[in-house]
Amino acid sequence: MKITFVMACASLAGGDRVIAIYAERLKKRGHEVFVVAFPPPKPSLREQVRSLLKEWKWISVKNQPTHFDYTDVPHKFIAHRPPITDADVPDADVVVATWWLTAEWVANLSEAKGAKAYFIQHHEVFDYLPKEKATASWSLPLHKITISKWLVELAKTQYGDSNVSLVPNSVDTEQFYAPPRGKQLTPTVGILYSSAYWKGCEVSLKAFSLAAQKLPGLRLIAFGTSAPSESLPLPADTKYIQQPEQETIKDIYASCDVWLCGSWSEGFHLPPLEAMACRCPVVSTRVGGPLDIIEDGVNGYLVPTGDSTALANKLVHVLSLPESEWRIMSEAAYTTATRYTLDDATELFEDALRTAIGRQ
Repeated sequence: MKITFVMACASLAGGDRVIAIYAERLKKRGHEVFVVAFPPPKPSLREQVRSLLKEWKWISVKNQPTHFDYTDVPHKFIAHRPPITDADVPDADVVVATWWLTAEWVANLSEAKGAKAYFIQHHEVFDYLPKEKATASWSLPLHKITISKWLVELAKTQYGDSNVSLVPNSVDTEQFYAPPRGKQLTPTVGILYSSAYWKGCEVSLKAFSLAAQKLPGLRLIAFGTSAPSESLPLPADTKYIQQPEQETIKDIYASCDVWLCGSWSEGFHLPPLEAMACRCPVVSTRVGGPLDIIEDGVNGYLVPTGDSTALANKLVHVLSLPESEWRIMSEAAYTTATRYTLDDATELFEDALRTAIGRQ
């Protein structure tokens, strides 16, 4: 197949990593793959000043990293203003929108650009977006491919589309791996830091604070793409890694006894699954991927969204397990992350693209 992915903006976001993985693996399967995107956003003035004060240098506006830097997939960054049009996209068998805005662009492409598919990684109806347009994208005549059961159900119940391809996320176990291990000498919790409200970082931090009252000396490790904001500070002794190298993220997961997710909403959310691949149990709110992969008391725990107290109680429970019982939960987390492979996921994605072509 000739396959084109249309992206709004390439970056180091988790959703972009998923697109890059599928693009690369489809290419290795012999398909002709091409990615069209707008370049990464330029750093804000605040980010430039912070870099100047901390590192004595300006951030390059020409060489912002993206996940496609780590692949050999042909890709093109568009120089003109949006939208992407026929002139930017090669003729193909199938063209895949990857965000609600790109769904509009793909819907307007000519038939020569291929059958039209829409890879949906979240229900992006947030206040900071034009919600009417994001909602309307679900009703465009594109074959939907999505990543978690709740999104499949949403497409059916809210948008009246029962012909949706489910392709759950998997994880690269060569990139995310840790050998069998025991608990840390100092009890340690890990989180993904983000100032986006729906990521629920304030919920996670409150849960950590409550757990630390019961477990003095509890340690927090966090990583994220930007520096912590003044409105959402990390505890004083937190080890924070900003924009870690991709090959070092596994070491962060492997240094934790529990991975904590306090999100209010997620399409899937890769860090819990990546942490599991590194033999780290997960305590999470009932969102996205965690709903599909976490079994209470087996590889982690689920609690209602927004409930910091329940999160804290489960953190304390897992951290207080005897070594032998924690190791059982650790191995169960690893088993969960490795029983469904990237090859499995790529095959499902490939089938979904063929379905899109068939529906044309």
